[in-house]
Amino acid sequence: MKQGIHPDYREVVFLDLSNSFQFITRSTIQSREKITVDGKEYPLVKLDVTSESHPFYTGTQKIVDTAGRVDKFRQRYGSRTGKAA
Repeated sequence: MKQGIHPDYREVVFLDLSNSFQFITRSTIQSREKITVDGKEYPLVKLDVTSESHPFYTGTQKIVDTAGRVDKFRQRYGSRTGKAA
């Protein structure tokens, strides 16, 4: 194997912020945050969506409203029903 051309893989914890699901895998991603899991310290990478929370994998759909967009939409268009085009 050629020396110096392969990335430096290490164990990293990925944390799903929507449901607190976490998993450990090997990655080259850099992170300043750390977390302790089972007495061992790992770099921490926070994610908004993983396979544990994505509607395609879970079969459920939920509305994530971070800036009030859904409420604004419902206020503007929520009372309109059955309009003919």
